[in-house]
Amino acid sequence: MFLQSLATAVPNASFTQPECWDMLRNSRFADDLQPRSMAILRKVLTGDNGIERRQFVTSDIERVFDQDVDALNATFHREAPRLATRALRDALDAAGLRAGDLDALLVCTCTGYLCPGLTSYIAENLNMRTDAFLQDLVGLGCGAAIPTLRAAEHIVAAHPEARVATVAVEICSAAFYLDDDPGVLISACLFSDGAAAAIWNGRPHADRLSLRAGAFQTRHLPADRELLRFETRQGKLRNKLAKTVPEKAAAAVAALFAEAGPDSIGNVLAHPGGRDVLLAVGERLPGHALAESRRVLRRHGNMSSPSVLFALKEHLETAAPNGDLWLVAFGAGFSCHACRLESVHSRLSACFR
Repeated sequence: MFLQSLATAVPNASFTQPECWDMLRNSRFADDLQPRSMAILRKVLTGDNGIERRQFVTSDIERVFDQDVDALNATFHREAPRLATRALRDALDAAGLRAGDLDALLVCTCTGYLCPGLTSYIAENLNMRTDAFLQDLVGLGCGAAIPTLRAAEHIVAAHPEARVATVAVEICSAAFYLDDDPGVLISACLFSDGAAAAIWNGRPHADRLSLRAGAFQTRHLPADRELLRFETRQGKLRNKLAKTVPEKAAAAVAALFAEAGPDSIGNVLAHPGGRDVLLAVGERLPGHALAESRRVLRRHGNMSSPSVLFALKEHLETAAPNGDLWLVAFGAGFSCHACRLESVHSRLSACFR
């Protein structure tokens, strides 16, 4: 399966971490939370947690903590198709294609639920053919982009001429929650909104670098499920985040990396789950600085599933070809997923936005 184009999208409302702190400390939640909780928020949002800025679908970000379930669901219903459509439209333009050229659309998300799924709304927005295959993947958490690529590979293997679009989109601000649990507080300081879209088919470019995705890997650890997952409180999504997640993620990444044949891997592009996660992963992968992942985290925060594709786009725009690329993402489950992107031509593609 060969990458034809890749595009990303973030909302227009953008805030520095200190600006987020100012909004929170001046909101009514300053009185509802314990002093220790406010101290955690202040430390994370005003210190160097690896994030400078985050983007959200609303400019009144402090209000999301006070919205009821219906309002949060309405935000996801309205904004997720809009942001995903924007990313996919740019990917189509970059590939020189129209929406009618797509044979399949696969979308992953975990920050909201629609039935029919997001694919129905995105297909309508872009006026896709009514016989295009639509598939929604829900509940895979931050690692979802890579299993979505694996599902796309199955379609392309069966139909090499098919053009398949994959989209990872998360409206994390529609799943924000506040209480005095440290994991919940830190989650509110890390996550943001974003989308990434890619076009794939079974044929490489004839006159420029093509990236072939394959060698997919996965590891799921149900015994560690309670360390990182969504649960429902008062009808709202509430993120559980244990202190041990960075080390659990690093151990899972290291295990998959050892199985991947690391000698031919030129760059590792990891899901930027947070500063401590990247530090722990980096310690297990000597020689790989994870520079792209750190830049994505600093500019956007943790966007959940789209983040690893933002790191891929960052690499394609800034780095020269240097061996195979290894994408790795991890999240709820506890699960970890990886795949290899092999360069099969000599000239770098200009087909990225």
